[in-house]
Amino acid sequence: MINVKRFAPAAARTLQGLVFFVFGLDGFLHLMPHPPAPEAAASFAGALAATGYMLPLLKGTEVVAGALLLSNRYVPLALALLAPIVVNIVAFHAFLAPGNPVAWLVLALELYLAFAYR
Repeated sequence: MINVKRFAPAAARTLQGLVFFVFGLDGFLHLMPHPPAPEAAASFAGALAATGYMLPLLKGTEVVAGALLLSNRYVPLALALLAPIVVNIVAFHAFLAPGNPVAWLVLALELYLAFAYR
């Protein structure tokens, strides 16, 4: 019988890496359509975009950390880079745009991986 505990960290790491790598690239290449956001969420995203540096910094960090997770290199560093981003994703979806379960999945994966790579 296959030991699930043996493969669970690799599966979680790969899934988390894919999420951040793909959505980070989407921030630069606009590959996927996005549904309309509530007014408060759109105002917040607009304010981030208006700075001129925040979204490229955020999406660049997501791409780099996602690539680190996918390549299984410097995983603790990647998790540390993603921790404040994950907190903001969860807060954004909890307070400004509720109803997206992916934010909670990302939080669960981050916490599980932090425990697995402690």
